[in-house]
Amino acid sequence: MARDLIDLLWREHPDAPTGGSRGPKAKVTTSSAVDAAVTVADAEGLDAVTIRRLATDLGISAMALYTHVGSRDDLIVLMVDEVHARQSRPPYEFPSWRDRVRQVAGAELEHYAAHWWLLDVDDQRTALGPGTIAKYDHELHAFDGTSLGDTDRDAALTFVADFVRGAARARRPDPHAADMGEAWARWNERLAHYLGDDHPLAQRVGAAAGAEMNAAYSPHHAWEFGLQRVLDGLEPLVSNGGVPTIR
Repeated sequence: MARDLIDLLWREHPDAPTGGSRGPKAKVTTSSAVDAAVTVADAEGLDAVTIRRLATDLGISAMALYTHVGSRDDLIVLMVDEVHARQSRPPYEFPSWRDRVRQVAGAELEHYAAHWWLLDVDDQRTALGPGTIAKYDHELHAFDGTSLGDTDRDAALTFVADFVRGAARARRPDPHAADMGEAWARWNERLAHYLGDDHPLAQRVGAAAGAEMNAAYSPHHAWEFGLQRVLDGLEPLVSNGGVPTIR
């Protein structure tokens, strides 16, 4: 029988309970099973991670694997914490909180790009693991030197994280999606012909944006515009010690 998830998450802690020493040494460990699952998810997506598939890859029975990871849901939480623990956390080099938050946002976007399957996980229990807590602590320090209180610091970081998650979803590769840039280049003149004089505002704004980005949508433009608005939105909160200016 597997240990509770909280004990599995903190399995490397000296105070974590062990599985006992009776019987032959297990062929795999919880950590090796989690590593193998992350490798599968990175290559094939989260749906490819099943207990049966992973057990086969590891050369053990499904029942034996359950004693290491508890359940597939628990395994996914362990996987999230593992990739969070691996994430690089370089020291902040900028005196400006805006630049530090930009660093956090950029690192988080890269983190999703390395592990797209993170976008498919919404289990709040991931917050309980050592890797996730270390990541959270590091990111909170981006607001050092501001007058934000603890609750507002948490809310500000959540605001940034939600924006990045949405931006990552927009960038996530879709093997079934058409190349919109190619389609735009081929069809924008025909689209204008079909539209004629209908929806003039949409046509004018769309044409201006399309000319600027050379496509119907630019992830880079959306990222820069959105992140700037996020930082601008946080500015009054930071400047006024967590109390937004009411106008």
